[in-house]
Amino acid sequence: MFGERLKELAIEKNLSQKEIAKKLGVSQKAVSKWINNQAEPTESNIRNTAIAFDVSADFLLGLED
Repeated sequence: MFGERLKELAIEKNLSQKEIAKKLGVSQKAVSKWINNQAEPTESNIRNTAIAFDVSADFLLGLED
């Protein structure tokens, strides 16, 4: 679910994976793996993503809309 939500946010904000990676301080490869559901982000990455996109961690994890 995290990957789907991150992809939605990227499209909504018109950001590339590289731009997201820079914003979050992670590699573009990590962002790609999250979006393609090949890896799960750490708790700190979820928190940082929530802060960066001004959404809740619950939203990112699919626990709320």
